[in-house]
Amino acid sequence: MSKLAEKKVKKASLLNSIRESVITLENAKSAVFWWLVQYWAFKLLRHVRARGLSVSIYDAYLALVKRLFKLVLLVPSARRRVHGEIDKATIELEEKLAPKFPTIPATTALPAVGMTFEQVSAALTALSEVPRTEWADGRVSGAVYHGGDSMGDVWKEAFGKFAVSNPLHADVFPGVRKMDSEIVAMCLTLFNSPLPTSAVDPNGGGGTTTSGGTESILMACKAYRDRARAERGITEPEMIVPISAHAAFDKASKYFGIKIHHIPVDPSTRKVIIKQVKRAINPNTIFLVGSAPNFPDGAIDDIVGLGKLAVRYGLGLHVDCCLGSFLVPFLERAGFPTEPFDFRVPGVSSISCDTHKYGFAPKGSSVIMYRDKALRKYQYEILTTWPGGVYASPSIAGSRPGALIAGAWASMVTMGISGYTNSCIEIVGAAKQIEMGIRTGFPELFVLGKPLVSVVAFGSEDEAACPIYEVGDRLGKLGWHLNALQNPPALHIACTRLTVPVVSEFLRDLRIAVDETMSRETKGTGSMVTLYGLGSSSAVGPGLVEELASRYMDVLYA
Repeated sequence: MSKLAEKKVKKASLLNSIRESVITLENAKSAVFWWLVQYWAFKLLRHVRARGLSVSIYDAYLALVKRLFKLVLLVPSARRRVHGEIDKATIELEEKLAPKFPTIPATTALPAVGMTFEQVSAALTALSEVPRTEWADGRVSGAVYHGGDSMGDVWKEAFGKFAVSNPLHADVFPGVRKMDSEIVAMCLTLFNSPLPTSAVDPNGGGGTTTSGGTESILMACKAYRDRARAERGITEPEMIVPISAHAAFDKASKYFGIKIHHIPVDPSTRKVIIKQVKRAINPNTIFLVGSAPNFPDGAIDDIVGLGKLAVRYGLGLHVDCCLGSFLVPFLERAGFPTEPFDFRVPGVSSISCDTHKYGFAPKGSSVIMYRDKALRKYQYEILTTWPGGVYASPSIAGSRPGALIAGAWASMVTMGISGYTNSCIEIVGAAKQIEMGIRTGFPELFVLGKPLVSVVAFGSEDEAACPIYEVGDRLGKLGWHLNALQNPPALHIACTRLTVPVVSEFLRDLRIAVDETMSRETKGTGSMVTLYGLGSSSAVGPGLVEELASRYMDVLYA
């Protein structure tokens, strides 16, 4: 054998020896093990870096508590006791929210013979007269964004002309398609986005209408997730959200498999802490979130600061303006201070806006907007192989009520710039009066942050002497329906046009509620105290609150 051949044999033998010693089942197991170790170590490191050690420990505690609650329910005696108490609370809820009306029969099955028009009209009248909260007197926080009786007439006109219309069939209902498109265009213009000149123009913003703020937020989250997967290959997406942002982002996190990082807000300004947002950014981050304003206390986040981070790291930035809707864009025109929030801010790539709040459109109307149409296409859902034909829908729903689109369009063109400016002056002006009244006339209370729009949130300077939830329950007895907040405990009122004439009444009744709470001899037992006190009453408190919330949903369909 030649020396060259000998060398080749030795080389082949050496390679075989290396393969036999390295590529073994045991080594493969070790490689997989250490890959998993480094994978989960990196995930844990990113998680702790994003949320901080103390918050991460608290998150773990809450997860453990929920698990403990489920384990407790496995013990028969504990399960009977817990379910007994929850069943009792559920029955009380049912008596309050779903009472039986002797004069109104329950309809739980189709009638054997259809009712006449007169019978249906009489039944509807009876249902409309069921005892309820008198929202028209302005004592309800938010909830009913009333455009006035004349706006109701506008809705009826729109509903009557487009009752059977459905934008899914654009060729059948061209008028609805036109209004649908124009609602989006008007909102884009309002939020300072240039419009494309045609369907093939790649420049300018785009958007769609949706059924409400939650769907608008869900659609934005889906668009960012699908874009990140298609363009950056990200399969484990993450979003960074202020703790004060709307709960719809948490819903989207669960629906779409996007990990969510909640970032705390500054205790004084109530704005998200930009430094902590920056710390939470990692290679799996797909977008950031800011509110204009947020729901709990009405603060507008530092959108400019968030925009700088979005530009620097190549991320999306969604601004949730569902609550601010047709107030924030008019603050400057109305003579109130404002902050940058719209598409003029570099980095802002999407905005959600509820037309059915301060736009005074009928409920079930919102808009999601994008800086460019290229991002909007990731919101669409298109099926080309379905046996029923090619199927495409712009949002979650397939069929949509054209009557609501017509109502929204009619509301917007009825109000116009002048109408919305005047409503902003009235509503924000009412909120300013309430804020000033609390700051100057209630040393027992403090206002959260510096509200710029319609929401005023306030807490107690001394929870032991004046528990704010007891104040809320006493206001409830006086006919007011405010929102309870937590972390910190507080109440808020979202002013509407109905609030404007009753500001002085609110401050008067707030004084009564505070004084009664301060002079109480026993601890309050109202609904706010019971529910929010339960969450911190014991180790299983959060689990009990979750179960009660689930039972509340059951009661709605009782």
